Amino acid sequence: MSLGVHPTVAVLERHLTLYRRLWQASVFSSFVLPVLFLLSIGIGVGGYVGKVQGVEYPSFIAPGVLASTAFQIAVGESTYSVLGDFKWVRAYHAMRATPVGPADMVRGHLLYLVLRVTIAVVAFLTVVLFFGGLHSPWALVTPLVCAVLTVSVAAPVTAFAATIEHDSYFSLLFRFVVIPSTLFAGVFFPLEQLTAVLRPLAYASPLWHAVELCRAATLGTAPAWPVVVHAGYLLAWAVVGFFLAVRAFRRRLED
Repeated sequence: MSLGVHPTVAVLERHLTLYRRLWQASVFSSFVLPVLFLLSIGIGVGGYVGKVQGVEYPSFIAPGVLASTAFQIAVGESTYSVLGDFKWVRAYHAMRATPVGPADMVRGHLLYLVLRVTIAVVAFLTVVLFFGGLHSPWALVTPLVCAVLTVSVAAPVTAFAATIEHDSYFSLLFRFVVIPSTLFAGVFFPLEQLTAVLRPLAYASPLWHAVELCRAATLGTAPAWPVVVHAGYLLAWAVVGFFLAVRAFRRRLED
């Protein structure tokens, strides 16, 4: 670690160094796939759907795909990479032999993800702007919303990854949490089309709250609930998840 560099910054620098060598592997999932979703579902399927909530279907799903991209990156980068750095690479154990503490490890990891997501979100917004999918200058706040969503999702998933021994648990996470969240969080259709039994599950998902904020920002409309409620829910997940992750890191490094 360089002299005078804060331990959190040192962890962030380590993640960025690795990403600089491996960024080609993430180009499809982070940049190309969201655009393909917008083209195939938004424009292709949208030709049969028409307008949803008073706007053309591509404009309706663009903010949903935007938030969903941040969600996918946050979860994906907080599973195998975290477990691998504990179990196979033992990078976190190496860091512990330095002045880097568990809180620095978690903060550095989350800051790295925020940077990853922000770059992907800005690139996607540029494409959406080209297709005329942004209807309000409030669209400029969507990277901030996606950054908060990233922390609110990545922090608890990081805590989970730090407590398990086998990567088979990630299959359950993706199958029973990530995929249902993506399908039923208002990304592709309004939540009003869900049955009353399923709506509370959608309300519990941080993704739905981010989708509502992003959609309100890009369309220039009011979200389903007050902005402070949506933002407060995301921040609550972020704060609780952060402390859970730090505690999980501390316990595992003491073994």
